[in-house]
Amino acid sequence: MIESSKQVPGEAATVLSCRGLHRYLGEAEGRVHVLRGISLDIPPGVIYAVAGPSGCGKSTLLYSLGLLDRPDSGRIRVKGMDLAGAADDVRTGIRNESIGFVFQFHFLLPEFSAKENVMLPMYRLGRWTPVEMRRRADALLDQVGLGHKGDRAATHLSGGEQQRVAVARALANDPAIILADEPTGNLDAGNARAVADLLMQLARERSRSVVVVTHNNNIADRCDRRLAMLDGELTGGEE
Repeated sequence: MIESSKQVPGEAATVLSCRGLHRYLGEAEGRVHVLRGISLDIPPGVIYAVAGPSGCGKSTLLYSLGLLDRPDSGRIRVKGMDLAGAADDVRTGIRNESIGFVFQFHFLLPEFSAKENVMLPMYRLGRWTPVEMRRRADALLDQVGLGHKGDRAATHLSGGEQQRVAVARALANDPAIILADEPTGNLDAGNARAVADLLMQLARERSRSVVVVTHNNNIADRCDRRLAMLDGELTGGEE
């Protein structure tokens, strides 16, 4: 039994938290201290922006919180379960069930349709029948305004449409947490605004916690809370 994956009493009000995260990248003289003891609590239904200059550790923090990367030390808890040192299969299961990701690049599979791309996380979770998965994918694509393009190949969608499919995919398993790494960084101003509006609207409708890493001040200012990051540290909490 893995002790680190046990439920921790008294943390039900925090859906995602970390304590004392340290992360180093590189070796020998090139070793860089990327995260310097970060601690953070994310309650349910709150949208956070993490803002700061390039290279300050924002993406590394997001990947650590999303269980895509392991910190060198510190704790990460999702729904009260301590997962920093948990086995890979435990982390993968929790990540697939509880965390949705939206990246700067949509990472859709080009040979699959929009609907099939949205269904991929559902297949991995194994909670629904094929008919139920198709219905869920159709409903999510309707919500992002692409219900009429569900059977269209990803390569036949515009950049803004592809990123909207990526938002729908992030919501496929109804996760408690959505982590977004520069989700509008590859879009023009109009599409960036539309995708940001959509992500925030759906998160608030579903009362989901969101952490957005962004250079876009317009997006950061619209989040519930804004955290400033510099040189691997959250500098004084909210910006």
